[in-house]
Amino acid sequence: MTGTSIYDRDLDRTAANFAALTPLSFLERTARVYPDYPSVVYGARRYTWDETYARCRKLASALRARGIGQGDTVSIIAANIPEMYEAHFGVPMSGAVLNTINTRLDAHIIAFILDHAESKVLIVDPEFSDVVAEALEEVGHDMLVVDIVDESFDGGTRIGALSYDELLAEGNAEQDWDLPADEWDAIALNYTSGTTGNPKGVVYHHRGAALNAMSNILTWGMPQHSVYLWTLPMFHCNGWCFPWTMAANAGTSVCLRAVRDEPIYRAFREEKVTHFCGAPIVLNMLANAPDEMKDFTHQIKVMTAGAPPPAKVIAGMEEMGIEVTHVYGLTETYGPSVGCAWKSEWDARSVEERAALKVRQGVKYIALSGLMVADPETLEPVPSDGETIGEIFMQGNIVMKGYLKNPDATAKSFRGGWFASGDLGVMHPDGYVQIKDRSKDIIISGGENISSVEVEDILYKHPAVMEAAVVARPDEKWGETPCAFVELKPGKEVSESELISFCRDNMAHFKAPKTIVFGALPKTSTGKIQKFVLRDQARNL
Repeated sequence: MTGTSIYDRDLDRTAANFAALTPLSFLERTARVYPDYPSVVYGARRYTWDETYARCRKLASALRARGIGQGDTVSIIAANIPEMYEAHFGVPMSGAVLNTINTRLDAHIIAFILDHAESKVLIVDPEFSDVVAEALEEVGHDMLVVDIVDESFDGGTRIGALSYDELLAEGNAEQDWDLPADEWDAIALNYTSGTTGNPKGVVYHHRGAALNAMSNILTWGMPQHSVYLWTLPMFHCNGWCFPWTMAANAGTSVCLRAVRDEPIYRAFREEKVTHFCGAPIVLNMLANAPDEMKDFTHQIKVMTAGAPPPAKVIAGMEEMGIEVTHVYGLTETYGPSVGCAWKSEWDARSVEERAALKVRQGVKYIALSGLMVADPETLEPVPSDGETIGEIFMQGNIVMKGYLKNPDATAKSFRGGWFASGDLGVMHPDGYVQIKDRSKDIIISGGENISSVEVEDILYKHPAVMEAAVVARPDEKWGETPCAFVELKPGKEVSESELISFCRDNMAHFKAPKTIVFGALPKTSTGKIQKFVLRDQARNL
């Protein structure tokens, strides 16, 4: 090999000195080093790392035996249960790409995702079998449907050709598997609402998944063998990459089907949970739980993202021994890519001052190479004065490959070597970013994105609605909720409750407006609805 310097000659990349970065290697190492340590806990079901590795290898082997491999999509819709965790390894070990579907979506959007992803296999939790069965009636191609049988769940029906355990029985735990040929190969596909009705498919690669999984450990200072409670949905940005994080950590994943205060506090006590993630709504629920539940005695850490949690919620969590870390990111950045790194000199400040610091989005993750607040047209960074607003831009290995089958949207998001977040914020003098507004009109409710355009499209279908605009209304419990401003057609009438029910009948319930204000909509001289005016009105309601 001829190069331009002495370091380019006879120093080639070989199998001996280079391997693709992938979180799959974390599972293999942990299973060999800590085979008898606990990996996954779900009620009475308890697995060791050796057992989890064997089950993942069986899943990969069975999928390959059925012709599933490189470039194929395997979708799963499931709660936070062991099968969902195993899919994060078994599916990419087969060479296929994992697509975790939001369990709160309606049948029409699920059908769109399955078709757009060209899914070859769909694994279904019984809790969601009814909505999936409805979705499958709309899907335009055949796929293998696999039922998860959960003896602890009472309900649901079998809609597949075989069960998950029957699929595993077809596999061989001793069959070899390979690392990806290229760390740029896709490992996961996640759909985000964006600003249009149909979601966009965000593609992750093995390199980014591995790097963000390790960054979670470093950002949070997680000691090895941490005990992690699954309150964050694993479908959301692949659980912010924490399935892979826990394999690297050789820790224990404690699974919960439903996020409620009593089982969470019970898990704190009985499983000695050390870490968990969740939207501010989870923190608010725990802070307002009955005092008799709060009887754990050890230190617990929580990582929260989405709309900034109220300062009093942060204070309430920390008063009972739960240390809060605030992070920020998007589906397009593998979940958290910015974190509010804490400094010891802030410890002496008052509760209110500490909470005000913690609600800032923060500084770049160690795996993110670039973070700036800049003019969206010129890409010139704004002054670090905490006041000048610009768009937040990121760059690095934990930015998505792009949007699946959507080159126009990909090109629009990548500008001048940067990923444009669409979020507007300021840069503080100490280098910490803080979001001030969202240029995309996305509503973040309970940690999930809601497209205002999608809600408006449904409202416009009602025969009494002439015009509609939807914006975020601050909410202490959910962070934000959709607030609709509606102008009715002359002579038509409909009540707020009737219109909300109409929306709930035509879309996922969590996306429906919680508030509706009737009246004429403010517009520019060209007829464009002035959403900034409506946002101010919503904040003042």
